[in-house]
Amino acid sequence: MNVKKIVMSFIVPITGLALLSENSIASNYHYNQLPPPSVDSNFYDNGSPAEAKVALGKFLFFDKILSGNKNIACSTCHHGLTDTGDGLSLPVGEGARGIGVTRDTGTGPDAIHERVPRNAPPLFTLGAIEIDTLFHDGRVEIDATQPSGFSTPAGDDLPLILENVLAAQAMFPVTSATEMAGQPGENPIADATAAGNLAGVGGVWPQLADRLRDIPEYVSMFNEAFGITADQITYAHAANAISAFERVAWRADNTPFDRFLRGDRKAMSKSARKGMRLFYGKAGCSGCHSGTYLTDMQFHAIGMPQIGQGKGHGEGGYEDMGRAAVTGDETQRYQFRTPPLRNVALTGPWGHSGAFDTLEGVVRHHLDPETSLDNYDCSTEPRLPSRADLDAHDCFVMNDPVLVMNIKDANELEKVHLTERKIAYLIDFLHALTDPDSVDIRNNVPRRVPSGLSLVD
Repeated sequence: MNVKKIVMSFIVPITGLALLSENSIASNYHYNQLPPPSVDSNFYDNGSPAEAKVALGKFLFFDKILSGNKNIACSTCHHGLTDTGDGLSLPVGEGARGIGVTRDTGTGPDAIHERVPRNAPPLFTLGAIEIDTLFHDGRVEIDATQPSGFSTPAGDDLPLILENVLAAQAMFPVTSATEMAGQPGENPIADATAAGNLAGVGGVWPQLADRLRDIPEYVSMFNEAFGITADQITYAHAANAISAFERVAWRADNTPFDRFLRGDRKAMSKSARKGMRLFYGKAGCSGCHSGTYLTDMQFHAIGMPQIGQGKGHGEGGYEDMGRAAVTGDETQRYQFRTPPLRNVALTGPWGHSGAFDTLEGVVRHHLDPETSLDNYDCSTEPRLPSRADLDAHDCFVMNDPVLVMNIKDANELEKVHLTERKIAYLIDFLHALTDPDSVDIRNNVPRRVPSGLSLVD
């Protein structure tokens, strides 16, 4: 985890709490101070958005009414029973059935056409103001130069009333054919998606707003949450409500590490504290996983294996160039956003393509990416529901020595040697980033939704 090209940022001293001494850190590191603790003011709305918005957002998050074929919800790939992810390396979206690792690929003409190209990211602590960039490639980010305040693939079509970057992110899964919209010819929303019509007459977002206006319970809830009438409901209001729900339900900042930062020296075990010293010291993890929420919000190439068809980049159309595809900057090939780490032990598989199915595996990869790439077994490591035509694509990149070498050449991480005991300490620290309130989040799942659609497949 020692970064060649990147200087650590966001590590801020805590007055009276210099918990890592000079002697506990190798002399060639300067990671000798911990970040400030997480507090209410670090979050939008001081961590307490209006209850009416949260209640509305909870229903919308689990309601299949927002999908083109009314067969999938936001929660399908970000469920309370699967730690706000789906437990798979790559999601199987619109057309599949089931939840989590039991989800299949569907059957007959309704079956999925391809796997979703990237791992479903967990949703913990995304309400923190510090987290200003979303998606693995950062294609949604705060940008004061834009009329909406956000840079997104929608450009000027993005509504101007979005309250935060998490709400801006919620505008886009409904516009993806593989995730929620469906295929052209299946429904009008899928047709609008295929035509690139998001905000115009008959666009994706106006059609979804029309659906919500036709459900009296939703009309009442939008009125309570936003003070608007039925004809004023837009999908942007829905995105704001979804953001409010996510921010409250999955704040996750009462981990042993958080309590330690707030002054409880006994909050973490002795081995976790040793792992913390490694995290901020020899292992160099904080070079990227910095700040209160353990992310620098930057983009790094760390030699992650590529599973699946990627985003269609490269000559063969199987690669995922990450940030470079957003910015056009070739020096950013294979770079992906540093993820926040709250509840990281719960949120596997790990990596932008879900390449690693164990926490230990992804930790060892960070310590020696090039050897990890050389030894990666694509036939056994990914967690994916099998279907012959999809399986044929899953290991295309990892079976091509030239493409693997391209990933390896872009890697920014140096090899770090740790003993087996020290690796165990480091993993213990990562477990200390688990909020006890997140271990059982079944109560975040409603028992029904206003559309009357089923919560199960």
